[in-house]
Amino acid sequence: MSRISVRLLAFNLLVVFVPIVAFLSLGTYERQLLRSQEVALVQQARLLAAALEDSGAGMAVEAERVVTALRQRSDARLRVVEADGRLLVDSARFGPRAEEATDRGAGEDRSAREASASAEDTFLYRLGSFPVRLWRRWVSPPRPPLETDDFYAGAAELRGPEVLDALDGRYGAATRISTSGQRSVTLYSAIPVFGAGRVAGAVLASQSTYRILVDLYDLRLDVFILFLGSVAAAAALSLLAAATITVPIRRLRDQAQRVLDARGRMSGRFEPSKRRDEVGDLSRSLGDLSRDLERRVGLLESFASDVSHELRNPLASIRSAVELALSVEEPPERSRLLESAIEDTRRMERLISGVREVSLLDSGVESEAEETVDVLEAAERVAEAARLARRPGAPVRFSAEGDRAAVRMPPGRLAQVIGNLVENAADFSPPGALVAVRVERGDAAAPAPEVVLSVTDEGPGIPADVIGRIFDRFFSFRPGEEAKSHSGLGLAIVKAIVEGRGGSVGAANLPGRGARFDVRLPMSRDA
Repeated sequence: MSRISVRLLAFNLLVVFVPIVAFLSLGTYERQLLRSQEVALVQQARLLAAALEDSGAGMAVEAERVVTALRQRSDARLRVVEADGRLLVDSARFGPRAEEATDRGAGEDRSAREASASAEDTFLYRLGSFPVRLWRRWVSPPRPPLETDDFYAGAAELRGPEVLDALDGRYGAATRISTSGQRSVTLYSAIPVFGAGRVAGAVLASQSTYRILVDLYDLRLDVFILFLGSVAAAAALSLLAAATITVPIRRLRDQAQRVLDARGRMSGRFEPSKRRDEVGDLSRSLGDLSRDLERRVGLLESFASDVSHELRNPLASIRSAVELALSVEEPPERSRLLESAIEDTRRMERLISGVREVSLLDSGVESEAEETVDVLEAAERVAEAARLARRPGAPVRFSAEGDRAAVRMPPGRLAQVIGNLVENAADFSPPGALVAVRVERGDAAAPAPEVVLSVTDEGPGIPADVIGRIFDRFFSFRPGEEAKSHSGLGLAIVKAIVEGRGGSVGAANLPGRGARFDVRLPMSRDA
């Protein structure tokens, strides 16, 4: 059971509060039943008292006639007493149940008693009532003892407090414990009978709460069964949640611990799940992340290896030139060797500067603030600067035309992208050739409108076997000694800048002669 499983179980146990609330409301339900029973009991006593009113000396005969006419149709036991408390009529002595002179009503037959006993005596009922019995025994404050319902057993005169209240002209009521072996109480209600302007007697109606007790036994058992069912349902839901949530999450945790070895190197990856839920989405996202990290680590290791290789060559050349310069005595030869070492040093400086630039772009560290830049205007400035910077002996023509379109990026980075592409195209163009920069604006209503920047030249084109590598780091396809003055990072920097802004870059040969480089950048919506 993980911590999430425990929380889920605690949350699912809220279902248990439904039967608990029902159990707590049983007290209110019982009080309502007792009140209804008392009201019905009082009503029967009042009807009989009204029938005997002003009957005078014939009250005993009239009471016997009325009670006999009921023939046990009443649910209560009815007694009629004179003003001195002497018992005149008892409904329990008439009709087919005369042998049962008790306070149980006619509706409480043997089947009800059997139903009550079967509910109370079950193991589930005893199990559910065990906490209540402990509470009543050790925690609940003691209650004053009640009288038993054998208070009037065999008595010829009824002198109970409720009868005395009725003989005084008031309503009297009492509650007494049943002595029939079944835990129930008997309600007593006494109503005065008036005659000739005075109290001539009283009607005492009594009835056991046995039937209420039977209903409560069954209801308590049903509530406890509902409680057990709720607990079982909560446990089942928690186990289901644990199987579908916590177990997959634990597997992801185990996979995360296996992704890196003891030395911090990647030794595995997240295996994507086939589940069609949020946990499955998380697993697939982590799988994609681990693959991207693995590719990223591979690129970094390859980059480090390439940097080491590229730095090793000029360092070896510098070392050889310096060692030879120390061993030769002719000043011209020594100067030539030292010039070669200085040139290799400059090459290393360019290489280190390019490596730093690529590292900053890969890490996302940007020193310039973003602005809304007009691409055509930037292309015109770069073309003019390139025209002024070209050597007079190998003139190359430059042009910039197209649509006005804006992108959101640092102006220096955009100028760097255009400048690297223009410089690369000019290096491969023959004297008098044209290097053209064109800007085209995409559909502004499109979901992701783009600005397309194209740089074309009239050079020999790109060989088919190297066209897929020209944007790789440290790759340079230049003839002879010219390759030594280039680090092979110019087009790699262009790719890093463009892709870092959500764009793309590509190259293709033109029909006949020349090459074309296309840069696609997201159009600025603020332009």
